[in-house]
Amino acid sequence: MNRNRNQLEKRKLSTFDGGLKLVGHKHISSGSAIASLAPSKHYIIPLQQHIGAISQVLVKSGDRVLKGQMIAKRGDLISAAIHAPVSGVVTDIKQHAVPHVSGLSDECIFIENNFKDEWTERDPLGDDYNHTSSSNLRKIIRDAGIVGLGGATFPASVKQTEINLKTLILNGAECEPYISCDDVLMRERATEIISGADIIGHIIKARLCIIAIEDNKPEAIKAIQAVIDEDGTGFFRIQVVPTIYPSGGEKQLIKIITGKEVPMNRFPAEIDVLCHNVATAYAIHRTIYFAEPLISRITTITGQGITRPQNVEVLIGTPMQACIEHCGGYTENSDELIMGGPMMGFSLNSDSLPIVKATNCLLVTTKEKEAIEQNHMPCIRCGKCVEVCPVRLLPQQLYWYASSKNTDRLLDHNLFDCIECGCCAYVCPSDIPLVQYYRAAKTTYIQQEQERKASDIARQRHEAHQFRLEKQKKERAERLRKKREILKNKSNNKAADKNDPKQAAIADAVARAQAKKAERLKDTNKKTD
Repeated sequence: MNRNRNQLEKRKLSTFDGGLKLVGHKHISSGSAIASLAPSKHYIIPLQQHIGAISQVLVKSGDRVLKGQMIAKRGDLISAAIHAPVSGVVTDIKQHAVPHVSGLSDECIFIENNFKDEWTERDPLGDDYNHTSSSNLRKIIRDAGIVGLGGATFPASVKQTEINLKTLILNGAECEPYISCDDVLMRERATEIISGADIIGHIIKARLCIIAIEDNKPEAIKAIQAVIDEDGTGFFRIQVVPTIYPSGGEKQLIKIITGKEVPMNRFPAEIDVLCHNVATAYAIHRTIYFAEPLISRITTITGQGITRPQNVEVLIGTPMQACIEHCGGYTENSDELIMGGPMMGFSLNSDSLPIVKATNCLLVTTKEKEAIEQNHMPCIRCGKCVEVCPVRLLPQQLYWYASSKNTDRLLDHNLFDCIECGCCAYVCPSDIPLVQYYRAAKTTYIQQEQERKASDIARQRHEAHQFRLEKQKKERAERLRKKREILKNKSNNKAADKNDPKQAAIADAVARAQAKKAERLKDTNKKTD
């Protein structure tokens, strides 16, 4: 680890607006060690598991693949590579249902496991990262397909392009109820997390790394602190933060720790901060020290609808059903399957969907929930949603504009600053599913923008095509004009030649010679006869 950095002075914690104090329910799944899931026979790997452009396929049906092999490259700057979680054969590449709030299908790669666990060739960097440039380290992380594992799935290497940032914050707050994957990861693999943080710190040339953990995770705090004490560089320190939802939101956590607000439509780097999830740091450690791309993650399987809630390390592409079965299956009164937590998660129609990079939790509720659910009532303008909004938005106004599909007003009211934390929907006395309206409005706007851009591209191509046709037409017309000009000049030259005495004498001489030749030929023919 780099031991040449100076610790910055500690500061008093700030607070963010709004928020809620919620019952955690984390003990349900955090009481046991991380379990390993037995490999499955079939894996389904979606090409869109991240924010940004869809990944581009590098394999075809029938190809043999090795574990850790890149099977899809990033589609653009904001995108991520995807790798084979097992060795085997690509059996198909087609549309399949994926875990997404839209419930729609997407392009997926299907792999049949040969159970040989044959890895692609690997060349881990190890401790040599201290002598490796930031750009080369970013390339390694980029090619490993690492994204933010706190749920946002933003490509990690893109966040690390800024250097000389003062503060690196590792987000271990994990504020949403029921989810405990980061908690148990910090307890069991603290050394690897701190190692990953040191690598990130080396990339961005940070002066301080703060590991933020909510005060309801004493065992994680103890484990991380023990590693920091052993490190002794002064680069790392823990910051215990109050358990208030959503303190784990990036901008909210930065406000708590630094007292600074990330401006609207801006990034933390603009206030000298980079924030990564603890699981992301762990994944980076695995990549640098073992040349292991992001092919697995820790996922919390929990809820009253699960027989044995626990945290499992699961390969990307594993059918969710396998995770549920590993945990003893569903209880008799199980009801709804949710990916994510109760606040920000969304319902799934089936457990045949694959685990993806964003799957931090599978929550199964019970049918008791139905007794308190009802169709939502009209908004009564009570203002409770405004009081709890951590981003200082006007949720009720966004609801009206989303209902009326007034895109301009939605943008005026900063729709895309909404972090979809669900605080507004939680306190709404009319039980309006506010976040669903905001998500739908965002999706609609993004689709419209994509269609507009596609239309603009098509229009530009058409205009360019028309321009080329017009240019070719003009060029042909110009060539014809020049040809006619040449022919006209030749004709004029011939006419001019006839009026020239010298040329006329030459023409007469040629005519006489041809006449004599014809006469001789005639005499020869007569003698022959």
